[in-house]
Amino acid sequence: MLSAGVDVGSLATKAVVLDASRLRIVAGVRIPSGASPQDAGGRALEQALSEADIDIESLSAIVATGYGRESLSFAHSTVTEITCAARGAHMLDPHARTVVDIGGQDSKAIGVDAEGYPLDFALNDRCAAGTGRFLEVMAGALETDVDGLERLAVEADEVAQIARTCTVFAESEVVGLLAGGTDRRSVAAGLCRAVALRTSGLVLQVGVEPPVMLVGGVAKNGAIARELGAVLKTELVVPDEPQLVVAIGAALVAAERALEMHTGHSMEDEA
Repeated sequence: MLSAGVDVGSLATKAVVLDASRLRIVAGVRIPSGASPQDAGGRALEQALSEADIDIESLSAIVATGYGRESLSFAHSTVTEITCAARGAHMLDPHARTVVDIGGQDSKAIGVDAEGYPLDFALNDRCAAGTGRFLEVMAGALETDVDGLERLAVEADEVAQIARTCTVFAESEVVGLLAGGTDRRSVAAGLCRAVALRTSGLVLQVGVEPPVMLVGGVAKNGAIARELGAVLKTELVVPDEPQLVVAIGAALVAAERALEMHTGHSMEDEA
């Protein structure tokens, strides 16, 4: 039983094809979202189908999630990112009880129950502070890219104090620090710490129950993962492909809904 999940994010769109009978990821792709969420969703799914060497008729169901989910006419249903993040994290690690999702323009903290469903959540969806977009702008101010920002942070001997995480004000603060002679590596380390501190506030709203899984594009920044783990006083679990976790959850929900529709039983009943 093959199913697909498409996660249309603000900066990147992800698609996953799942073999639900074996809980095995058959294909997973990530492409820039660009100006058209509908086009990005279609292209991502097309590439995932090509990677899996199947056609769309082979899919039992398709679930769309992310901010552009309503634009995907080919999806059979839509589900929120909160539910998909919880389901995807649980599939990868059934012990995960707290999920932190730092995406392109928003951040979420989700408490997850033993069955992989959300118990509570907190989100920052009205400001890009501490998100992937924030890091892109800050990396530009440091004359590097996002990967380079992480490398600079890891090499720092000191951590500069960054007072603000508003993208506009933080950029001005970074420019001022550099003009004053502060080392770029220290500024990069300060930015990573600032993101961790801001994100920790969301996590504390739902409560820190280990294991804590960090997902989303920003999870690939090891400096931020270490800083956040230090603030929360727990080691974070970071999947191999953290950007695909929400799409994985969407594919899992699609499989569950298809099975219930055709048999009247849930995947838990089949297991």
